[in-house]
Amino acid sequence: MEAQKDELEDYLAPHYINRSNWLRAAVLGANDGILSTASLAIGVAAASNFREPVVLASLAGLVAGALSMAAGEYVSVSSQTDIEKADIEREKQELEEMPEIELQRLAAIYEERGLKKETALLVAKELTEKDALGTHIRDELGINEISQAKPMQAALASGAAFSLGGLLPLLVTLFVPIEGMEYVLYGSATVFLIILGIVAAKTGGSKINKAIIRITFWGTIAMGLSAFVGYLFGVNV
Repeated sequence: MEAQKDELEDYLAPHYINRSNWLRAAVLGANDGILSTASLAIGVAAASNFREPVVLASLAGLVAGALSMAAGEYVSVSSQTDIEKADIEREKQELEEMPEIELQRLAAIYEERGLKKETALLVAKELTEKDALGTHIRDELGINEISQAKPMQAALASGAAFSLGGLLPLLVTLFVPIEGMEYVLYGSATVFLIILGIVAAKTGGSKINKAIIRITFWGTIAMGLSAFVGYLFGVNV
């Protein structure tokens, strides 16, 4: 029996939806870290003949961006958490004040999903007897352990990923000759984005080619525009 169970688990494809919250924040942070730091460095490098302004701008952008990304994720996800908590409180009050209406509402949800009317009502009654609030939170509000917002997790994942992503272009500004640095930054950042696309796709179990195309297309456009602005306003600082 145990052998059959192990074989079945090996055969079945794994699911990655439980990683969606932190993976979204991490990919967003790393992508933004690479792009914003590289774009800033490219813009300054295109307008400068000295390394110091490029390194200083990149370092400042990295620190400010990481803190801003972490704070932004925490605030935005906390807002989502506040909405979820408010909805749960309303649902709790409705279950106390009008349990029969809530039961019919739950049965209607199951009926819309394909159950017969009698079966839907029976399922609603049995689940309500076991855990009325938990059932309504999951099936009426659509909140579960996987989708539930986690502000601190999102903030840490985003801030750390931004720092790691931004560190890569910063290292380029430290060691690559200033002459033609913008071109090296452009090429290396594109490679970094491709690697990020591969890692994100592997971690999330999605298609690699699609992830690479999506992440590099918009990234190269952003860096190209930054270089253009640098050349346009460059005064050889």
